[in-house]
Amino acid sequence: MRIKARQRFDPRARYDVTAADGSKIGEIQKVFGASLLRSTYRLYDATGAEIATAAEQSVPIALFRRAVGFLPYLENVANWLPIPYHFTFERNGVVLGSHRRHVGKLRDVYTTDMSGDPERSVDRRLILAIAVGMDALQAR
Repeated sequence: MRIKARQRFDPRARYDVTAADGSKIGEIQKVFGASLLRSTYRLYDATGAEIATAAEQSVPIALFRRAVGFLPYLENVANWLPIPYHFTFERNGVVLGSHRRHVGKLRDVYTTDMSGDPERSVDRRLILAIAVGMDALQAR
């Protein structure tokens, strides 16, 4: 699959997610206002209809993670600190799944669980794309 930004710099950037054959899987968009407190994304299906949101699970941890980046000397090692980086996927207040970082590992290791969506209403390729995208976009 391919994740492609529509523009180079945009705080509300939207990314198109396509399959290897070029067919559209969906779209991912950063929610600028909500992301000031905790990183938040909207997921859209191939037709452009919003199907879910992905947001950091804990506001206090999200704020702490941001604050660490501003501390002198600590900013250089902030990515090595064992700070949880957990997201939940929701639709209309119902949790569809989660994306969790395992702390204490030498490399970044994540687990994505979509057991709250047994009907598979969200394309799993789109979930994989947002998982990879969040890691890259958040400079994890």
